[in-house]
Amino acid sequence: MGNYKYYSIITGLFTASLLISNTLDTKIFMLGSLALPAGILLFPIAYVFGDVLTEVYGYGAARKVIWTGFGALILMVLFYEMARQIPPAPFWDHQQSFENIFGKVPRIVLASITAYFLGEFTNSFIVAKMKLFAKVKGTVQMAFRFLVSTIFGQAVDTTVFVAIAFLGTMAIGDLALITLSGWAFKVAWEIIALPISIPLVKWLKKAENEDYYDKDTNFNPFKLS
Repeated sequence: MGNYKYYSIITGLFTASLLISNTLDTKIFMLGSLALPAGILLFPIAYVFGDVLTEVYGYGAARKVIWTGFGALILMVLFYEMARQIPPAPFWDHQQSFENIFGKVPRIVLASITAYFLGEFTNSFIVAKMKLFAKVKGTVQMAFRFLVSTIFGQAVDTTVFVAIAFLGTMAIGDLALITLSGWAFKVAWEIIALPISIPLVKWLKKAENEDYYDKDTNFNPFKLS
């Protein structure tokens, strides 16, 4: 991997968006007729960064960042659970509130890790393959692969996440509503973000002097070298 200026910054922002959104996902809110986990306010940024990473640095570089986020999520849930199990101080009377929020996090993170793993690699794979086989370079083609990768990646991510996080706690109809609402919101978020993500990618390619094509890439998600 080259000596990139901004790769580590994007990695940090990507990982932060994952950790924050997983904590926010303990709350469900209504946006009109849409039922959404609160983490959805931030989580789509991770997919934008996923698109940017794959488009500029290639699938292999994106794969390392995805695994970095995976490790950070594991670390977060371990220490959340450790903090939850520690007996509270006698004068601290917020243990139940702490339990109510962070007691849900392990299941939320299990759902998120599984969904994130499958969804992010689906997203990154599609971006890399569509870029490789694109006959014409340009803004429209880039926007199109970002949109297509999000449609499929978020479909996988949202379905898996809702099934693991909430199955058995809500009616099937409510689960379906959350799934469809979340998927639609995330795809819309990607479309809205295109005027930002496309110029960002163009600037980043120029700043890093990189526009990677995955011609000989091993797309095995478990191969980190």
